[in-house]
Amino acid sequence: MPDICIYFQVHQPNRLRKYSYFDIGYHHDYEDDQKNRNILLKVAQKCYLPTNALLLKLINEFKGDFKVAFSISGIAIEQFKKFNPEVLDSFKRLSETGHVEFLNETYYHSLSFLFSKKEFKEQVKLHQNLIQKEFGYKATTFRNTELVYNNELAEFVEKLGYQTILAEGADKILEWRSPNFVYRPKNCKKLKKLLKNYRLSDDIAFRFSERSWKEFPLTADKYAHWVHNFAGSADVINLFMDYETFGEHQWEDSGIFNFLNHLPREIFKHPDFGFVTPNEASRKYQPVAELDVPYFVSWADIDRDLSAWCGNALQEDALKAVYGLEEQVKATKDEALLAKWRSLLTSDHFYYMCTKWFNDGDVHAYFNPYDSPYEAYMTYQNVLSDFKTILMQ
Repeated sequence: MPDICIYFQVHQPNRLRKYSYFDIGYHHDYEDDQKNRNILLKVAQKCYLPTNALLLKLINEFKGDFKVAFSISGIAIEQFKKFNPEVLDSFKRLSETGHVEFLNETYYHSLSFLFSKKEFKEQVKLHQNLIQKEFGYKATTFRNTELVYNNELAEFVEKLGYQTILAEGADKILEWRSPNFVYRPKNCKKLKKLLKNYRLSDDIAFRFSERSWKEFPLTADKYAHWVHNFAGSADVINLFMDYETFGEHQWEDSGIFNFLNHLPREIFKHPDFGFVTPNEASRKYQPVAELDVPYFVSWADIDRDLSAWCGNALQEDALKAVYGLEEQVKATKDEALLAKWRSLLTSDHFYYMCTKWFNDGDVHAYFNPYDSPYEAYMTYQNVLSDFKTILMQ
């Protein structure tokens, strides 16, 4: 009986305000609260609130047979509380159904595993505590920022006590294998790995409203037919995507909500198919093989590697500079200063510095507050220069 596993990433960064060289030493407020508020309210009205309401309806309509999972970054939850508490309440209503799984990640949606295992572990613990506090949920599934993954990460996460980890089902790691099965990460004894079926996921997340696509328009019955074709040759089909797909990346007039509303019923027309959360998939299915991923992969861009954040000299310089302050910041034992520094670790800051303006240009431009990656770099370095003046006081 093949199952569908749907996981959504929910994240909004704290974007920096226009911070010039002449602000250094004088202004210590780095974040653009007005822009962050406007974007959060916009996405809440277009995506979070209507999609949460639709999911709640579907869960109730199918009496819990339809289910989904979320990974909500800590700073997204902070913004919900600050700018629109109704959004957080709507996620809590979903949680109360008992048919939604919440995952753990790094609190600040950071790349900390690449630069500081200590900071990574602390951020995971912060996020674990937050999810337990807000939703009363103790997560057993982990997904790293932007699905950044390798063998070493899996070993580390297993030692933290997690049962399941998510990763990108990139062709270069799967080769001839299928993403539609559970795998065992290399050198792990208990941890199980679920791999994103990027073709089926991206059909919804990226191609849904693309009129030049040969499969346009994508209807729920057509999509369900594609899924049903895996009967007898799959255990679990993992559909992983940004939550903003619904209503924001794919606007309401594209028919995306109508698609989601009809999808469960169309899937259930085949008696062998159902829905599971990552935790349920992990408990239900045994690994079919060990999968060796010695190098980092992610779900970003067509390259599915780290180049979206660490692919040029601007990014490398900024990353080295900010992580180089870790010991000095933590030595102050100033919680407000630590939170300010951690907010600067959010991966989006480095994503905006990416110079890959070809096949992936539209993705990098989405909600990007800068006109160029060079402006992003200069703004970030000006902020970091001022932050260093605070540390020296």
